Formats: sequence, C-alpha cells, structure tokens
Amino acid sequence: MTAIVPTMASHRSDTLSVRTLVVDDSVVVRTVIERILNSDPAFTVVHKTNSAENALEYLAGHAVDLVLLDIELPGQSGLAALPAILKANPYAKVAILSARCEEGSAAAIEALALGARDIVSKPGSGSFGDQFPQALIERLNRLFGSDAPVMPPPRPSCDAPVPQAIEPLACLGIGASTGGIHALSQLFNGLSAPLGVPILLTQHLPVSFTGYFAQQLARMTSLRVKVAESGDLLVPDTVFVAPGDASVRLRRGLRGRVSIVLDPERTPSGNLPGVDPMFSAMAEVFGAGAAGVVLTGMGRDGTLGARDIVAAGGWIVAQDEASSVVWGMPGSVASAGLTCGLVEPHAIMDFVARRGKVNG
Repeated sequence: MTAIVPTMASHRSDTLSVRTLVVDDSVVVRTVIERILNSDPAFTVVHKTNSAENALEYLAGHAVDLVLLDIELPGQSGLAALPAILKANPYAKVAILSARCEEGSAAAIEALALGARDIVSKPGSGSFGDQFPQALIERLNRLFGSDAPVMPPPRPSCDAPVPQAIEPLACLGIGASTGGIHALSQLFNGLSAPLGVPILLTQHLPVSFTGYFAQQLARMTSLRVKVAESGDLLVPDTVFVAPGDASVRLRRGLRGRVSIVLDPERTPSGNLPGVDPMFSAMAEVFGAGAAGVVLTGMGRDGTLGARDIVAAGGWIVAQDEASSVVWGMPGSVASAGLTCGLVEPHAIMDFVARRGKVNG
C-alpha cells in the first residue's frame, strides 16, 4: 500500500448510519474500504466478504442499506449476482466498486440496467492515494442525499377510482430510477406506433453516463433521442433525456411553442435530475394533456409532480410491483391514489395510446 488510511474515532449511532456490505475478492481492498467508511459517522460496514455467494447468504438473514460490489469475484461474478442481491434486499442501493468497469463502458451500462445505482472506479490494491477516501465518501453521500437510509414506502391498496383522460395526450413524461434502464427497454419495445407527442424522460443516472445512456436508448426505439438542452423546442416523437446534472422544466413562448429549460438545483429530496420538477412543469404547460409514467425506482421522486398532473386533469400510470426491481417510486404514486393503472413495462405504451386517445 502506498498510502495508509487513518483509523478515526467514530461517534456514530448505528441505527442512523448507512449499513454497508462490502463484497470484494481482495482482503486488502475490503480492509481499506471498511476503514474508510467506518471513519465517517454516516456509514457502518456491517459485513464484508469475498464472494457473491457469501453475500447472498448474509443478505438472507440481514438487511443493509448499501452494497459495495466488485465485478470480478471468484465463482459468480458481481454482474451475474446483482439481480439476486437486489431481490434479497430490494431497498439496498448497490454501487459497483471495480477497477475494470469504467464510467460509460458497456459493463457499466449493463450494471446500471440491472439495477446498480452508481459505478465507482477502484484503484489497484497497491495504489490507494490520499484523495480516494474523501472521493469515495462524497460519491456515496450523493447516493443517499442525506445521512439517513431510505425507508420503503407503504404498500397501496390500489382501489382509487380510475380517472379518465379529458383531453387528448399532448406530452408524455417518464420517470425511472433503480432498474429503470431494463424497464425502459421493455417499454419502448412495446411501442407499436408513434404517439405523435413529445416524450420527456428522467432516469436517475450520474452525469457521466447520460450521453452513453441516450445512445443506448436510441437503439431501443425508432424515435429520435437526444439529451435535453436549454432552448430545445418540443417536437413530436422525440425523446428528450434529462442530463445528469439538471432537471427538465418547460416554458411556453409567445407563439405557443414549448421549449426546455434546465434547472441545476437539486429537489428538496436530493434528486438531480428530478422527476418531480419535470412532472410539475408538464402540468403547468399542458394541463389535462399531460400524462406521466413512473417506472421502477427507490424513493418517492415523482409523487409530488404526479399530484400536480392529476390536479391539472392529467393522469399517471405506474409500473406494477411484480415487474419492478424496486417498487418505491411507482408504489409511492400508487399509495397516494394518483395512478389510473399499474401495468407491466411492455404494455405501458399501449395503455398510454388507448388512455390518451392517440392513433385513433
């Protein structure tokens, strides 16, 4: 080791810190990561192991808030084990900690598609520099937005009356987080004919992944896909992807044309980009012609904006629980009585077309 990470006294309360599981095949890396995280009162390493199999065995009897997962492991790889890890502890956030899964790489996008929340580059076991501990803590803190672990939302009864569309669809907004890339692939595969309206998309991703994600999304659909920029005019059958460092808002000009305004401020819940600002802007500009789709994801982002859409006469459809990697965001809007349907991703676009009275 070229640098020694100091052991600092901790005054944390374990009930408030982020309970962390470290999965890495190197005992040196596991030890260093444990020392780094335990030096910060926001984190507690509750267990560390060298294999995915051992991690799953631990998760079968213990809940954690964060899993730091290496890609290259003896036996089952980290990527192969990721879906099972999320299923075993669906409210944990998984960050890939790997030296061979660089930001923007195919492996990184695959990890995000499977439900990982972030990719953290890991130095070699003999090259942990003085800056790595602080960089790691800052990166992980951004995942949570606060020191407190995310708690699951209440499960809904889903017996609210179904609101009917009172105006034809004018704009569709889609919000997603954990597991959203896979759900989006299914959603766009289910689009049998263009809707004839602009589509706004907010997927929780670090800013460094946005461009590559948009390229991957363009391969999933015949629609035009672009990363949203301030001043972009909304046009039909184009997917405008929120950049990783700004939320999408809207402005209607003097001639009635609607353009995008990017907002770099985090939402009160700590999201950037945020689904709530996008939905709220759609409600203000399009009123009853606005509709929102909430896909798999942790937390409640989208619920406040969904209220605005429904209050304006628009409507919300959410991904069903069975198909969601994490039924946090869709479960939250459903429990609030804001959804007119809980639908599997592959059937959502057909639902939207029928509910929004588009294409005949």
